[in-house]
Amino acid sequence: MAELTVLAVRNAKPREKTYRLSAGKGLYLQVMPNGARYWRLKYRFAGVQKMIGLGVFPDVGLADAREARDTARRLLTNNIDPSMQRRVEKLTRKIAVANNLEAIARQWYEYKSPTWVNTYACKVIRRLEMHVFPWLGPLPITSITAQHVLITMQRIHASGATETAHRTQNYLSQIFRHAIVHGKAERDPAADVKGAIPAAEGTNFPTITDPVRIGELLRAIDGYQARYALKIAPLVFTRPSELRKAEWSEFNLDKAEWTVPAIRLKMRKAKKQTADPHVVPLSQQALQILRELRPLSGAGRYVFPGERDAKRPMSDNTVNAALHRLGFRGEIVQHGFRHMASTALNEMGWNDDAIERQLAHKDRNRIRGIYNKANYMAERRKMMQAWADYLDQLRLGGVTMMDRLAE
Repeated sequence: MAELTVLAVRNAKPREKTYRLSAGKGLYLQVMPNGARYWRLKYRFAGVQKMIGLGVFPDVGLADAREARDTARRLLTNNIDPSMQRRVEKLTRKIAVANNLEAIARQWYEYKSPTWVNTYACKVIRRLEMHVFPWLGPLPITSITAQHVLITMQRIHASGATETAHRTQNYLSQIFRHAIVHGKAERDPAADVKGAIPAAEGTNFPTITDPVRIGELLRAIDGYQARYALKIAPLVFTRPSELRKAEWSEFNLDKAEWTVPAIRLKMRKAKKQTADPHVVPLSQQALQILRELRPLSGAGRYVFPGERDAKRPMSDNTVNAALHRLGFRGEIVQHGFRHMASTALNEMGWNDDAIERQLAHKDRNRIRGIYNKANYMAERRKMMQAWADYLDQLRLGGVTMMDRLAE
């Protein structure tokens, strides 16, 4: 029988029934009635007749089919079933894909993210997608070394995002520990490179602590057209998201209190379900601002509604943009009012615990935090009124911090 040629394969026409063209040593081309042409290999293993496919013509040419045939016959020579070998390779690839870094990282994220607030969860997955998955994502997690992690951190650090580099190392360490728990890794190579790049320089939110400059800021706010959120921000010094999403239903003006629900406080999502709300005592100055504002926005849900849609709270950049327009760009942001109040109140000698509780800070001393359940409400009411009176004096330009300390 003449050896099958490339021309014969190319010119093989479909017939009414399927037929075969032999290419030797068990290899043949199967021509279907619809014109499709498949390479097949017949062989015997352990006394059983078997067949495997070797590809589709013209994607797999005659030379390639013969090479695949010869590879299969070498396996048979070594008493290996080519069909079983193919299944093993397919399973190995499937396991490798399921156990690559990206797959396990996404499993870790799905496990952890329900306990995080949405903004933090979005940041975590975004950082992984930007800085990790493009390079380490396809690699089997067991093949990733400390050097891989270090190169990833160095790449991020070189872009100027040192803090992100350290956070990424922490994420990777958690991902490896997750893999260890689930039997997909044996160790955490990310732990080996902790401290391998310089620590990020600590940065605080810009703020103003000089009493004279605070007075200038307060006077500038008084002259600003959209001044209500700006005027009340330094008086209550809550976190920006707590203020901008404030709802009228949370305020009791008769009791001079604003109750911020736990769902908006800065803590793990799981704890928000059982945590106590944060009560902000309102000074007479804060109450006056709210009473002026109520006829303007009191019919709606939000104290500070958005400019374009009153059914949504104001933008998270509204107050900062206003501070920029007032000429305080780089000197202070809304979050800086918290640092401003904390610095001044501590220098005035107010109780540290009362200040921390008013800032809604969690006690970093775990044991102390368990037993210290006092909310210092009476002292906080006095403190918030004294703080508002002090700001009034600074606004008038008639007092300095040293004058206040001397009282």
